Amino acid sequence: MKLGLVSLGCSKNLVDSEYLIGMLVARRGFEITNNIEEAEVALINTCGFIGDAKEESIQAILEIAQYKTTGKLKKIIVAGCLAQRYAEDIINEMPEVDAVIGTGDLDKIEKVIDTILEDKKIVESESLNFLANAQTERILTTNAHTAYLKIAEGCDRKCAYCIIPQLRGKLRSRTIEDIVAEAEALAANGVREINLLAQETTEYGIDLYKKKALPDLLRALAKVEGIKWIRSYYMFPNSLTEELIEVIKTEPKVCNYFDVPIQHIAGNILRNMGRAKSGDQIKEILGKIRNAIPEATIRTTVIVGFPGETEEDFQELKDFVEEFKFDYVGVFKYSREEGTRAHDMDNQVPEDIKERRWVELTNLQSEIAEKKNREMLGSVVEVMIDGVSSESEYMLEGRTMGQALEIDGKVLTNDGTAKQGEIVKVKLEQNFDYDFVGPIVENEK
Repeated sequence: MKLGLVSLGCSKNLVDSEYLIGMLVARRGFEITNNIEEAEVALINTCGFIGDAKEESIQAILEIAQYKTTGKLKKIIVAGCLAQRYAEDIINEMPEVDAVIGTGDLDKIEKVIDTILEDKKIVESESLNFLANAQTERILTTNAHTAYLKIAEGCDRKCAYCIIPQLRGKLRSRTIEDIVAEAEALAANGVREINLLAQETTEYGIDLYKKKALPDLLRALAKVEGIKWIRSYYMFPNSLTEELIEVIKTEPKVCNYFDVPIQHIAGNILRNMGRAKSGDQIKEILGKIRNAIPEATIRTTVIVGFPGETEEDFQELKDFVEEFKFDYVGVFKYSREEGTRAHDMDNQVPEDIKERRWVELTNLQSEIAEKKNREMLGSVVEVMIDGVSSESEYMLEGRTMGQALEIDGKVLTNDGTAKQGEIVKVKLEQNFDYDFVGPIVENEK
């Protein structure tokens, strides 16, 4: 039986998709197809974090449902955060859907399949306990040389705007030994770059080891033969320790890459969000990174239009972004989500003001990035080749240690040849927005 996958949302959701299809292929003999028109069962892994993501997920379900009449499609399974959040609504109000499986019940996918193949509907969304391990079947959907590696699930924080703890449960960390075992298996299959994921990677291990154990994990992963690059995402500012900075600085395999979502810099907004105690606290943490590793790439995310954000608060955020000069900034408009503390806060910001602030900050960051990238022209950098460019079949594309998979820029090579996964040296000669172009000047030895 052919299975078609549509995976929406974040990279953490993509890993869940890889587990689901891995289990179905290994345990039920499904055949994966990239053509949804050929699929007999469709698995739609949804996002339900903010309004736009929910709309995208619902639209995807409705579009794929059409193949029940125009294609070979017989059954639709909806998984992921939207499924966890609105399980009963989906199964009751969308007759095209045959099954709903929540984020904490992925290990029940065989039961779900058996039920729908008997022409019965099923909802599995009661548990928030699932945690994969090194033995959990998985099929990578990324390029063969790179993989995401989820080190923990859930979150114990209570940020005022965030629904994730209700959708993913409490923090549940995998052991260092188990994560290393998966990394070794990935390396044995040709993976050279691993990208560590959790809701807050810097809080990894608190539940198991009673301390922030990401530095210990990075040291252990750096010993895995075959792995060349290790990158960590989603570092909660307050949990970013000097020990972690030192490990990232001194371990050659660990990318000098810091993904630190600050969300804001104005003290009153941060406190209402349930984030850092003050903007000065954030500035101190970011300053320690810059001082220790001046060449480090620093990415952040910020939210504009949070309840109570005044023009003065927004200007303070703009001024800081201009002053600090992040390498990458993801700017998000506050999304009012039911079930969160911020939903019922006073002084909700009108949509048109959110939009204006989003445009201003996005444009400012584009100018900053353009200037920083121009300053890099003429330099020679290491690039891991991802394959033939999506821009042109006559070019290869890859990424530096400072360019994370799918969310940052890339490097296009217009002269030279290399294999997928090879680390080459490229001279940067042109830049376009966040991308660079240049020739390969040295291949991996």
